[in-house]
Amino acid sequence: MIVQQEATAEGATEVSEPLEVWIDQDLCTGDGICVQYAPEVFELDIDGLAYVKSDGDELLQSPGATTPVPLTLLRDVVDSAKECPGDCIHVRRVSDRVEVYGPDAE
Repeated sequence: MIVQQEATAEGATEVSEPLEVWIDQDLCTGDGICVQYAPEVFELDIDGLAYVKSDGDELLQSPGATTPVPLTLLRDVVDSAKECPGDCIHVRRVSDRVEVYGPDAE
């Protein structure tokens, strides 16, 4: 199993499970903040909405499409979720699909 670090609210990290991220395009405002934080993970499409990208840099346009959160980009992805004006970025654990960052985080 791949070990992932999970960022805590205080900015420290602790070892956790692999995470994945997805965007709810119905709520996306197209501001592009996510692309500014993590262009390796997010991209704006011609429709003006943000989408996640695959490991191979392919835009994933299917509703609810997810992509793994690379450990090196975890802080940027978390910051994207926190700063998103549309509250449409969801970061969840892969194992149980529980959202850990984003509008539905527990």
